[in-house]
Amino acid sequence: MTLEMNDLAAFVSVARAGGFRDAARTSGISASGLSTAVRRLESRLGVRLLNRTTRSVAPTEAGERLLERLTPALADMEAALDVLNHFRDRPAGTLRLNVPAGVARIVLPSLITRFLQAYPDIRVELTVEDSFVDLPSVGCDAGIRYDERLEPNMIATPIGPRVQRFATAAAPAYLDAHGRPEHPRELLGHACLRGRFASGSMPTWDFEREGEVVKVDPSGPLVVRPGAVIDMAVDAAVAGLGIIHLYEDMLRPHLDSGALVPILEPWWQDFSGPFLYYPGRQHLPAPLRAFVDFVKRDGEERASTSSPASRKA
Repeated sequence: MTLEMNDLAAFVSVARAGGFRDAARTSGISASGLSTAVRRLESRLGVRLLNRTTRSVAPTEAGERLLERLTPALADMEAALDVLNHFRDRPAGTLRLNVPAGVARIVLPSLITRFLQAYPDIRVELTVEDSFVDLPSVGCDAGIRYDERLEPNMIATPIGPRVQRFATAAAPAYLDAHGRPEHPRELLGHACLRGRFASGSMPTWDFEREGEVVKVDPSGPLVVRPGAVIDMAVDAAVAGLGIIHLYEDMLRPHLDSGALVPILEPWWQDFSGPFLYYPGRQHLPAPLRAFVDFVKRDGEERASTSSPASRKA
């Protein structure tokens, strides 16, 4: 049986993306072209590989089995072709990253822009999800997570700010109407705007002051899943609907403008910044190697500009 590699690659692209339109955006092939390729592959194999509905596309059991075997095989082929990068003046290829929503919003915009300006022959494909994933199984070269989510067999490199913190805030109108909480436990008597992960878990709001750690699980009128809709929670807070607890970087423009007022600031908890992680192996694809080196240089520049000597200068 003769199979076209492009048809196999089309199937993998659609299965990973969960739809023809999303796959078209990342692969550079039209949705109709991908659909034709997958139908041709199914016809030659004599088995349905994808269940298609008007809302979603998901692999069948046969498709799952094929995807499991194809993913490492295609990765090996990409690695073989990547050897040619040693003969180029500049690295080229595709870098696939899997990152949480907060990192995509706070850490990556400036970093990715500067990276692509430095390496115009590299294309970055970004998948945003908050749960931890097995990188090879989802077809990604590297991921970004916080240290409590890293696996021990991965190589981890700091990326972005080394210290972050969550901020708690509310609109002046809300505080005028409901009062200002002076201790984290008082949040239990307030309307709080919450987030829920895809797994269904709702993280507590954590606070710390002079060694005392307080975890609260408040309720409120709005619960959102972190990601694009987090803006809805921020807008609701600005409109006076309740109190929000989120990355300080996300709330900073509204804090600076006065649209939101910081509350419980002495209790805001610091935490270490994120890490770029990837499988430990001797040969890294050229786009990933370029990105790792770029991230390390960025970290060194951050450290030098924040050192006491640089601040005196």
